[in-house]
Amino acid sequence: MGSLETGVPICRDSRFGRSSSIGSSEQYGISSSVGVSVPRNRSKAGNICCRIRAAHLACGFIIIFVGLFLLQGYFLPVVGPEDPRKPRGVTHFFNKGNGGKLGDLSFLDDLDFGEDANFEPVNRLVHFPKEFREANSSYNVRRYGYLKPKLALVFADLSPDPHQILMVTVAKGLRDAGYGIEVFSLKDGPVSAVWKEVGFPVNVITADENMKFPIDWLNYNGILVSSLKATDAVFSLAQEPFREVPLVWTIHEEALALRLREHVSKGQVELVDNWQRVFRRATAIVFPNHILPVAYSTCDPGNFCVIPGSPMEDEVPTDGKVNEKNKFVIVVVGSRLVYRGRWLEHALILQALYPVFKDFVTTNSHLKIIVLIGARVPNYSAAVETIAKNLNFPNGTVEHVAADADGENVLRVADLVIYGSFLEEPTFPVILQKAMHFGKPVVAPDMAMIRSYVSDRMNGFLFSKEKFSILTDLMFQLIDNGTVSGLAQSVALRGKTTSKNTMVTECVEGYASLLENVLMLPSEVAVSKPAKEIPEELKTEWEWHHFEAFTENSTTKYDASDDFLDQFEKRFSPASRDSNVNLSATDDNSFIYSIWEDQKLVDMAYMRKKREDDELKDRTNQPQGTWDEIYRNVRRPDRALHERDDGELERTAQPLCIYEPYHGQGTWPFLHKSSLYRGVGLLSRGRRPGADDIDAASRLPILSNAYYRDLLGEYGAYFAIANRIDRIHKSSWIGFQSWRATARKVSLSSTAERSLQDAIESKRHGDALYFWVGMDTDPRSRPKQDFWSFCDAVNAGNCQFAFGEALKKMYDIKSNLDSLPSMPDDGGTWSVIHSWALPTRSFVEFVMFSRMFVDALDSQFSDEHHKTGWCHLSLSKDKHCYSRILELLVNVWAYHSARRIVYMQPESGSMQEQHHLRNRRGQMWIKWFQFSTLKSMDEELAEEFDSERGTEWSLWASTGEVFWQGIHEKEKSQRMKEKERRKQQSREKIHRMKNKTRQKVLGKYIKPSDEEENETNTTTATFMPSDEGIGAVTA
Repeated sequence: MGSLETGVPICRDSRFGRSSSIGSSEQYGISSSVGVSVPRNRSKAGNICCRIRAAHLACGFIIIFVGLFLLQGYFLPVVGPEDPRKPRGVTHFFNKGNGGKLGDLSFLDDLDFGEDANFEPVNRLVHFPKEFREANSSYNVRRYGYLKPKLALVFADLSPDPHQILMVTVAKGLRDAGYGIEVFSLKDGPVSAVWKEVGFPVNVITADENMKFPIDWLNYNGILVSSLKATDAVFSLAQEPFREVPLVWTIHEEALALRLREHVSKGQVELVDNWQRVFRRATAIVFPNHILPVAYSTCDPGNFCVIPGSPMEDEVPTDGKVNEKNKFVIVVVGSRLVYRGRWLEHALILQALYPVFKDFVTTNSHLKIIVLIGARVPNYSAAVETIAKNLNFPNGTVEHVAADADGENVLRVADLVIYGSFLEEPTFPVILQKAMHFGKPVVAPDMAMIRSYVSDRMNGFLFSKEKFSILTDLMFQLIDNGTVSGLAQSVALRGKTTSKNTMVTECVEGYASLLENVLMLPSEVAVSKPAKEIPEELKTEWEWHHFEAFTENSTTKYDASDDFLDQFEKRFSPASRDSNVNLSATDDNSFIYSIWEDQKLVDMAYMRKKREDDELKDRTNQPQGTWDEIYRNVRRPDRALHERDDGELERTAQPLCIYEPYHGQGTWPFLHKSSLYRGVGLLSRGRRPGADDIDAASRLPILSNAYYRDLLGEYGAYFAIANRIDRIHKSSWIGFQSWRATARKVSLSSTAERSLQDAIESKRHGDALYFWVGMDTDPRSRPKQDFWSFCDAVNAGNCQFAFGEALKKMYDIKSNLDSLPSMPDDGGTWSVIHSWALPTRSFVEFVMFSRMFVDALDSQFSDEHHKTGWCHLSLSKDKHCYSRILELLVNVWAYHSARRIVYMQPESGSMQEQHHLRNRRGQMWIKWFQFSTLKSMDEELAEEFDSERGTEWSLWASTGEVFWQGIHEKEKSQRMKEKERRKQQSREKIHRMKNKTRQKVLGKYIKPSDEEENETNTTTATFMPSDEGIGAVTA
């Protein structure tokens, strides 16, 4: 038989090629403590939570059966010994003729409980945290752990609903585990007061016109997004530089699953692909039950997880149905999964209820049995009616109602609920939890998952599937003269209390365990407490008491999921947009995308033709001359004249230009647009349209390499600007400001900008380094922390080691370096996150030092980082390995090159000098950092690279200009040789012209004299005929 495998995975990460699971049954490798397990790698079909046999379940929930006529043909009875597990009498009633359209039901005799579906056991070992520890065991790394890991909870709105209750409960448990939590919402709502009361800050955020949120998500170690309606936040997190932030997305709605099914049936592949890309961004997608992963299998990227648990919401009935007088209603419910053994289970349950039906004949009440299982398929109802007819139930006594049609209202009118599915599932059935929540007596088979929450005769009733006679006897105990007995009512009340706080422990521990395994915490951040150590009082009850005011005034809520899905697909799907345009073609103001594209092409062609005409016109006006003269005359205005935009013209008269390096579209909301600032795009495709930003990759080709672009970070912008700096930077001072400073609200205010410009123009501090983001205000720093201890804390304890190794390589020191450049703790602060300004000439000198330092650092650690991805400066695989040590490098250079260091308050602009020069005497390594030393080292590297050109790759040569005096002399020598060669060619040409062999003159023309010429012109000869035949000549 086929199998339906879920294992209820806690995490199946497509990046690591591994899986893990959460559940609640030790038998299936899923513990009630919500452990994490990692099964073997599987194919795409195995990556879905359940493997479904294609012959029986080809189309999931929509096409449950091709037809019961086919079942009769496929599953013929097999003669064999009677299965001892089946109750006696089952074989006989299957062979009865049903007299109906479905024929003989004897094929059910071959089926068994839960046949054709089973949940495979999974391994509960956590592989990738173990790999994390083992891979770092050879490193001398250290976790300082003085900061709490920070989480951001993102909601679509703050309206009261069961999911808000769940997340408040989970957040309190995570806070006790050691997490710092902030709440963000796209819309405000009444639950905002609840979050503040519990002690969590709440921020309402709004996206800009480019769907970007003004939040620096890099400040958080993990993001928890709740609800499908918060997809805008997920879309924002899919932009650089936030793509690597761990994202846990909880989806509890089924609306998108139904819509995806429609898209597949209509062949709208592009819409499905769009949703797959959105789902792929999440590190883990969490569902509250194991049914939803199957429904969303179309978009499964391999990261689906199940964390069971959800508070039950007692909604008002939608149609006001009540139970009719003198009618006893028994509702049979079951699993939403489809499998062949379901027919046997229906038959056995109805057979056990038949004696109860016969007993109702003697009472004034009438028995009504409703089978609330399956989907809205006609064949399903016909099959249930046929089984009931074979059991001699009168017409109308047994009725089938689709669970997705009117399930909750049917449960409300029920007097008794029987769970009639014998499939061992890894989570407690939601339909059974709802029945208990509505205060109905529930009867269920004695299975491991149900036994975890239902105790026999305490909050429900259990029966063994091997002894169906017990079910019949139990029905007589629960029904007293056509009504619910007192025993059943008392048990139902206790069951309602139980259902109110079902699976709280699994939910809280599930989220805690998931975060333990997906978060990669830096070395300054502490590891949270294990999920098991969360106090019991925080994981035994949902936080209902905070929502009592909302539940008392609750009304029927409108589910806006479909409206949101319409808006999202219209916004991000070109196909959907085109269809909407066609539907609204009668609107004269409607935007037609195809017409816009055509007009765009026409405009581009016109501008190209106009530019060519202008160039040709300029060329026709050039004076004539030799080719060398024409070339020089054309190149001179080309270098001096070019079209300037407004920003460049405004910057011309300013003494300072501040550059803002950025990487990706997610940083756009934090960039300035005034003439004082200019963006530097590290990623070409992520540059702002229409802005005068510098393309760093075009100025420094190594930044086109993703590995080195991530490795260098914002230092790549420094190298790109310094490379032939006179071509783009004309100001005497240069500054840099990280977009993260703007996100932290520590960027320069207008007052501080004027104060900085005044200090520069007045030369108040001379050759100084101004900075406005201090280490003492950095969230990563502890109070009164010195420079090197801070550097070690953010670099896994290896900052001083890496710095020393780089200096030894850089200065070619053979012996051990006893000490590092001193950075004394004299009460001052240091610069962080790349926000400073200094003279342009000093900046070029600093870049000269930085290029050599980065090259030395890379030569020490690049081999292992290239091969494995592990970095000595981090506890985990880190693409930005050097970024944290390079962030602090400017302090070491400025201190030991004897430059004044001035801190400027970013709001007021007030300035205060740090680490006074007079106090540095005897502590500075001036000889190591002076310009002459750095210049000679730079030339030595250039000479070495020039002599070994092409034999060995060098990061130093790829980060800027390669120049030394020998190159200049070599170029001069080459120019002289070329000039001498041309002179020699000219001399040889003249010599050939003089000495070439000439041909002798064949004749000489002598011009006649004037008299001879006149005589020739006046003399004529005339021939006159005569009679004698003799001619005469006359003059």
